[in-house]
Parts: sequence; structure tokens; C-alpha cells
Amino acid sequence: MKLLKSLAASASALAMLASAASAEISGGVVKIGVLTDLSATYSDIAGEGAAVAAQMAVDEFGGKVAGAPIEIVVADHQNKADIAANKAREWGDTEGVDAFAELVTTSVAMAVFEVAKQQNKLALVSGAASSPLTNDACIPTGLHWTYNTRALAVGTGSAIVKEGGDSWYFLTADYAFGEALQNDVSKVVEAAGGKVVGAAKHPFPASDFSSFILQAQASGAKIIGLANAGADTVNAIKAAHEFGVVAAGQKIAGLLVFLPNVKSIGQEVAQGLQMTVSFYWDMDDETRAWSQKFYEKTGKMPTGVQAGTYSSVLHYLKAIEATGSDDTDTVLAKMREMPVQDMFAKNGVLRTDGRMVHDMYLAEVKAPSESTGEWDILKILRTIPGEEAFGPLSESTCPTK
Repeated sequence: MKLLKSLAASASALAMLASAASAEISGGVVKIGVLTDLSATYSDIAGEGAAVAAQMAVDEFGGKVAGAPIEIVVADHQNKADIAANKAREWGDTEGVDAFAELVTTSVAMAVFEVAKQQNKLALVSGAASSPLTNDACIPTGLHWTYNTRALAVGTGSAIVKEGGDSWYFLTADYAFGEALQNDVSKVVEAAGGKVVGAAKHPFPASDFSSFILQAQASGAKIIGLANAGADTVNAIKAAHEFGVVAAGQKIAGLLVFLPNVKSIGQEVAQGLQMTVSFYWDMDDETRAWSQKFYEKTGKMPTGVQAGTYSSVLHYLKAIEATGSDDTDTVLAKMREMPVQDMFAKNGVLRTDGRMVHDMYLAEVKAPSESTGEWDILKILRTIPGEEAFGPLSESTCPTK
């Protein structure tokens, strides 16, 4: 009888502990909202693939964390800040979403930052690139994971100037991202002794680049820098090829280029194009194994944005598991305490300005004759150490750092 009473008491105590643990998870479920471009300019580099990547992180936890189920919800922000902000507010206020993820397009990320700040929720930015997100536009709960315009400038800009590309003309997407990318690359070019001879802003998104390419040709600049991304970059490079820009002696610098972009352009046209990347599927056994799983689900190899989405969600879940709570401040402290260690980043560091510091890579598009398969597209030329790419914390102008 005493044994039965002891067992009953132990079971009761365990039940109370389990109940207390689950009480630390708001609403009894961890819910992550993936806000991405499902239908437009950036859908190939983010989109459904980003949602798949987030779910892959969830699957690694068996669908549960700290004893609570994990749920992914997905919405298309259409690259419109107002749509993104309204959806994030709705998710946070009425649907119990604990964190916002992906957030491609700078204007979208900045709009969601405002909501995340008001609601004290984490914003895990993978797709947006502007360096102001961890500078003047930072928020205490905004985490910039995958890359930024400074890292792209340090990688591609520096490499091209060193090779003699010392005069630049920019074709710039007319919104915050394009402006930030042009500004960051201009600083690198000028610091290296080069000069910027001009720039033309184009609508976002744009389909006809003829007039902009003609302006760039007329400038006489050695380098035409594309301060844009996604379909805009593809259309600009195709237009430059049609106008014989490279054949006439100028070079194209794609400042934010992804595998789907190269495939759209065609490897024959894109060969030799240098770019800075946060991730490449064929870097090591770990990246290849994860990318193969992604390929089996999507029919494509992942982009850096998609791999970064996986990494940010995985690290978030690791912090919840370690603390037994999804309280924002508790989880954020643990995320900063733990190194980011996964197939995307090795010993990544999450700083107090929200920047996740990790190595970046200078890559070049292979000639078709060098490729051994459909997705064997890039060769890595150089590893760019994290602090070189993103700069030290002392450079950040984030007021909350």
C-alpha cells in the first residue's frame, strides 16, 4: 500500500511538472509565421522553398519542442509593406503567432519590425538584405540572419575593384534595399581607389531594362553594378547581353544573385559572373545531405535565403528547448548565448544589434564545360570571415546594441 501511495505521489508530481513545463509555452503551441513572396519577383529565391525550409527545421524536432507542438503558418506579402504589416499584426493579435520568419524585401522587413516591436515578438529576417536593419532601423527583437548589403559589397565589390574594375555605374532598384546596396558598394569602391560615375534608378519590379542599359553603356564605366535582385537582376543581365555590353568591353556585376537567377539567365551567358553568397549546396557533406532532402521536397536546390530560414527557425527552436519557454526575452537571451551551429553556419554569433555573424563566400559561375550536373553551377573562390563581411559591432549604429 505504501508503495502504491509512493508511486501515485510520484506520478502526481510528474504530472504537475509536465503541466508547469507546458504552461511556459504560450497557448500550448509554438507557432511561427513565415511571411514571404509566394507569387512575384522574389518567389524563386524565397517563396514556397522558404516555407519548406522552415518546416524542415520543425521536422528535425519531431514536430514538438519543450513538450508542445510546433506549427508553421505561411502567407504571401506580395512585396507590399502594408500587406505584410497587417498580416503580422493579425497573426500576433488573434492567432497566437510567436515569431515572424523569412521577410524577403526590405520594406516588408521594416514594416514587420514595427509590429514585432509593438508585440514584443521575434522577427527572423532571412530574405531582406539592407544593412540598416541592424543599424538605424534595428529593433530589440529583430534578427538579421542570412546576409546584408555590407557583406555583399565587401565580397563582390572588393573583388571586382582588385581586378581593375575601378569605375562603376549602378542600375538600382528604387526602394530601400537598392539604395542601401548602392551606398554600401559605393563606399567599398571609393575606399579601394575607384569611383562611381553615375546611377539610374529603375522601378521595382521592372521588366524592360533597355533604356537603363543604354544609359549605363553611355557612361563609359568599366562596371555596371546591379543594385537589385531576383527577376530584376535576371532581366537586366539578359538586356545587357542583347545589347552586347560585355562584348563591347564593359562588365556586369550582379550584387545579389542566386542559383535560380543563373538558371534563368543561362549558364552560357552568366559564366564568369562573380557574386557573394551566404550558402552553396555543394560545399561539404552536411550541406549536400540537407540540400538533397530539400531537393526531394521541391525539385530544386536551395538558395541562401531558404537555407538561412531553416537555420534561423532551427536556432529559435533550440533556444525554446533549452529554456522550456517561448517567452520572447528568455528565448532571445538563450539564442545570443548559444553559438549558431548547423549546416548553414559554423560557430555563428548573434550580436546585440541583431546581426548573426557568419562566414560569407565569393563565388563564380562555372563555364558549362566545367559543370558535371544540372546544379553544379558555382565554384567558391574565397571564404570571407564573418567580421570582415559584416564589420565589427563597434561600427553598428543600432541604438539598442
